[in-house]
Amino acid sequence: MKELIEYIAKSLVDRPENVVVRETEGEKTTIIELRVAQEDLGKVIGKQGRTARAMRTILNAAGTKVGKRCVLEILE
Repeated sequence: MKELIEYIAKSLVDRPENVVVRETEGEKTTIIELRVAQEDLGKVIGKQGRTARAMRTILNAAGTKVGKRCVLEILE
């Protein structure tokens, strides 16, 4: 899951070296924290949150496949 979000985020931003993804595993839930450079934050969120919503949808689909609930948090 971590690699998937990292790949998508690095593809979207101007500064891929500043992309940091942290994964916290629980019993049934995985929390993925995404940090990008301040100037790239808008690119990851997208207009009206569409890009972020799409990333969360992809993450939920991948999580369902392995039987876990996944949560994406985009941090400043």
